[in-house]
Amino acid sequence: MPDWKLPWNGGCRCGRVRIRVTRPPMMTVACHCLGCQTMSGSAFSLSFTLPIDGLEVTQGETVIGGLHGEPAHHHFCDWCKTWMFTRIEQFGVVNLRPTMLDEHGDFTPFVETQTAEKLPWATTPAKYSFERFPAMEDYAGLMQDYQAGLG
Repeated sequence: MPDWKLPWNGGCRCGRVRIRVTRPPMMTVACHCLGCQTMSGSAFSLSFTLPIDGLEVTQGETVIGGLHGEPAHHHFCDWCKTWMFTRIEQFGVVNLRPTMLDEHGDFTPFVETQTAEKLPWATTPAKYSFERFPAMEDYAGLMQDYQAGLG
């Protein structure tokens, strides 16, 4: 496994909300669903998944935006409205937008999801591609493969 040089720090666009990542990513994902396109203002949202206890808000507070309810809670800066991360409590994970990190250039999508809704010109270098979401039983293997490729 690589030396991740944790913790990583970051924040929203205006800087009122600051975060710290203390656990390494489990996997990187580009989601092409219409919701992610709309909320990100882009062709897809890029995120990396980490254990829910691996992310802490160190300054300011976030508010829930996007879809309200279960299973995902989308966290935004209340002031600049930056979509920062999504907590999925039932699975014990959080999906952080890598661009929230002060240094964020090293994150490439490993998996892409919801390609049935992707824009025709949008391409990623993802190793795995799914028309919808992978089956729940596939996630463990995908995460193992991601980790194995980093060594």
